[in-house]
Amino acid sequence: MIPLNLFFTKTVTLHKKGRLSLKTITSYLSYQQLYIEELVTLCQKQNQKAQFEVYNRYCKAMYNVAFRIVKDEHFAEDVMQESFLKAFTKIDSYKKEVAFGAWLKRIVINYSIDFCKKNNKLKSDDFEKNLYKIEDKEAEFTEVINFDEIKVKEVLNAIQSLKSSYSTVLTLFYIEGYDQEEISEILKISYANCRTTLSRAKESLRNKLCEI
Repeated sequence: MIPLNLFFTKTVTLHKKGRLSLKTITSYLSYQQLYIEELVTLCQKQNQKAQFEVYNRYCKAMYNVAFRIVKDEHFAEDVMQESFLKAFTKIDSYKKEVAFGAWLKRIVINYSIDFCKKNNKLKSDDFEKNLYKIEDKEAEFTEVINFDEIKVKEVLNAIQSLKSSYSTVLTLFYIEGYDQEEISEILKISYANCRTTLSRAKESLRNKLCEI
């Protein structure tokens, strides 16, 4: 197999010559995924160098995931570290059904939510209180928020400023890309609770953005 650094050097050279094709980009991305899978295989054999490489590749992204939920730099760092330890401990359970990054992110999210619950930052009651009928206002609550006219940083700040239950579901939905069924599974709440909380959270976010 061609070493990754040589492949990358060749790709950059082609780019500078104006000959970087879609096929080249696709090949590079495929190579990257193959390289990650090889690293994971080595991690499953307790190879520490491979574990260190995986950590370096994903630590920044996983820290950002944790921070968006726990909202504290030091706690996010702790959650991220614990998540990697958990991931390496149970890496044999990774069956390549999803991308490794997605599998790792799910562990980080679960740890982040567990941390918030243990530290009373997020309670099940916060979701239970939102369980009421919203059918009459469904269209109003689920109206698409036009993010094109709002700076991303302002949206992120607005989400972070909401109550924990709202900021958590919005982070999972808008930023991490989970659907309502997946969110209800992650938060261990009913689909109805998730749907209602998300609707109320969208309403709160819309009101907050109107103040900007």
